[in-house]
Amino acid sequence: MTSTPVSLAGKALRPMLLAGAAVVAVAAMVLGHGPASEATPLVAPARMPAAAYQAPASGQTETAVLSGGCFWGMQGVFEHVRGVKQVLAGYAGGMASTANYELVSTGTTGHAESIKIVFDPAQISYGEILRIYFSVATDPTQVGGQFPDVGSQYRTEIWYTTPAQRDEAERYIAQLTAAKAFKRPIVTRVDPLRGFFEAESYHQDYLFHHPDQGYIATYDLPKVAALKALFPGDWRPAPVLTLAGNVRGF
Repeated sequence: MTSTPVSLAGKALRPMLLAGAAVVAVAAMVLGHGPASEATPLVAPARMPAAAYQAPASGQTETAVLSGGCFWGMQGVFEHVRGVKQVLAGYAGGMASTANYELVSTGTTGHAESIKIVFDPAQISYGEILRIYFSVATDPTQVGGQFPDVGSQYRTEIWYTTPAQRDEAERYIAQLTAAKAFKRPIVTRVDPLRGFFEAESYHQDYLFHHPDQGYIATYDLPKVAALKALFPGDWRPAPVLTLAGNVRGF
């Protein structure tokens, strides 16, 4: 990255103020990126039960759009999932005219930082993607953001593209709720996708390119390490990077 917007720099500095210098993330050692600070999320990563209901696959490739906090970490997690062909960081929930980082960061656009996952349903199902999402990628019980980020742009939300995805997401949330998988209520919304808008190029593959950046090392690398530890069958060591993907657009 040749230049960093002011708001991006602010995000980079926050972990340095919030995290103590004495804590070291096991995640960084697992991934071979060196030491990193460790934050304690409100809900620790845990392997959720598999979805009891899974809709039939609809084609050669499918698309999932998810929001769950800063898109750097969300993208970084799913780039390491077997069967995923591409993960784009972007915005969903607002208008095309306000889909840029500076405006979305105000929390007034209706957008949430989101990712678009293009995947091969022959290798991984939509239900398994939701399972990983609830297990390691986001805390579905947090209201008004995802620690340490505050604002509606960091909310947890599933954007369905078909009625089958809506049904699967709603049934899985009901299943987790009935099983008391979390101590607090799941607040993840399930809404129709009106549009996904790709984020600026400097956000794409940000975790891969900046593993030692304070925010990434403190809050996002532990999620990737949790994916490797909890879902070894879904883990791919080499990430599928956005610029290397062959599926563009929606």
